[in-house]
Order: sequence, then C-alpha cells, then structure tokens
Amino acid sequence: MGNRLAAEAIGTFWLVFAGCGSALLSAGIPPLGIGVFGIAFAFGVAVVTMVYAFGHISGCHINPAVTVGLMVSKRFPAHEVPGYIAAQVIGGILGAGVLYLIASGRAGFVPDGFASNGYGEHSPGGYSLVAGFCAETVFAFFFLLIILGTTDSRAPQGFAPLTIGLAVALINWAGIPVTNLSLNPARSTATAVFADGWALQQLWLFWVAPILGGALAGLVYPILAGSPASSPTKREAKSSR
Repeated sequence: MGNRLAAEAIGTFWLVFAGCGSALLSAGIPPLGIGVFGIAFAFGVAVVTMVYAFGHISGCHINPAVTVGLMVSKRFPAHEVPGYIAAQVIGGILGAGVLYLIASGRAGFVPDGFASNGYGEHSPGGYSLVAGFCAETVFAFFFLLIILGTTDSRAPQGFAPLTIGLAVALINWAGIPVTNLSLNPARSTATAVFADGWALQQLWLFWVAPILGGALAGLVYPILAGSPASSPTKREAKSSR
C-alpha cells in the first residue's frame, strides 16, 4: 500500500508541477507564450506520462474525483479511498510549493491567482458560479465515462493512456475559459494554498462538482456497459487513469 500511495503522490506532484507550471511559466511570456492550447496539451501530456509510468503501480488516479468514481463503479475498494485522496492532495501541494519557489525567483513576481480555479470575477471568461458548477460537473462526468470505458476489459487493448490524456487536453480546451478548469480537487487545492485568499474561499466548488460528476459516471457506466459493476480485472486496475 505504501508504494501505491507514494505513486499517487508523485503522480499528482507531476500533474500540478508540469501542468500548472506550463500556465505560470510559459503561457504568456514571449516568445514562448503557449496560450490555452499549449496549457491544455501540457496537462494531457502530464497525465499520459504518469499513466505509463505509474499505472501498473497504483492505477494512477492522481485525482480524487477519479478515485471516487472508480469506487462508486465498484472498481476500487472504499476503504482505500481516504489514503489515496490524502496522497493526491499532499503530492499536489508539494508540486505547487516547488513551482511557487521557482516562479517567485522572477523579479516582480506576484502570486495573484497562481493558476487557481475560480468563478465570477475570478473566472477567466467571467462565467458565473452556476456556469462553473455545471461545467465542472459535466466535464468530470464525461471524463470518468472515458476512463471507465477505455479501461473496460472489453475495450481495445493498449489505448487507454493516450485516450485519457487526449480527453484531458480536450476538456481543458473547453473548460479553461470557464473556471481555469479544475476537474481535479487535488490540483485545485494545491494552487489555492499559494494563491490570494479568494482561491480558498471558492475551493468548495472544485471539490463538490468534480466528485459529483465522477460519482454519477460511476453509477451510469455499469448500466451502459450492460453488465453489473464488478471489481476490476488485473489489467483494469493497472491501467485506470
């Protein structure tokens, strides 16, 4: 169990450090400004690399919403959920801490939102709380459907990590203007710790909505799949998210 929790912490560290790092260090600095497209792609690549690196150790959830969705679908034991979520949050905060150390080395650095997620005046596109909640829930729902479907023993073999990574990129392309896209409560917590106070005040949405979407997908997928939800096969446990 210790190795699995360490893998979850390291994987989430990398997701936050590389994904949020692309937003903080490269997004708007000429001539390296990568914009929304580049940030979204960076998050997708971060997920793909971690699934290949640690999927066979912990399943590479690196996201509390994924862990809860897999639990609801009966692919992950409930008693292991608290440990996984704690490891993900700790790993994410450590990743954000190292990123903060690097980012603060630039003259004139001000943390501001520190790539945090927000709604209302803190939404990149000025979207409301309702819009943000709806977006985060629906994106998480479809993300978990994709994970559950691609890791099903009946699905084509070997494509799950790439499909999941592409889904992350696609969801970020659509979601960044709305909330700066969370999809992941551990990622949201990690950056909020180092951002201005508003980020922690709005953090509740980025726990509730993604976990709600993930749990709904965990209920719906076994119905769509045409068979009762069951414990994952060895292959599924190694390849999920």
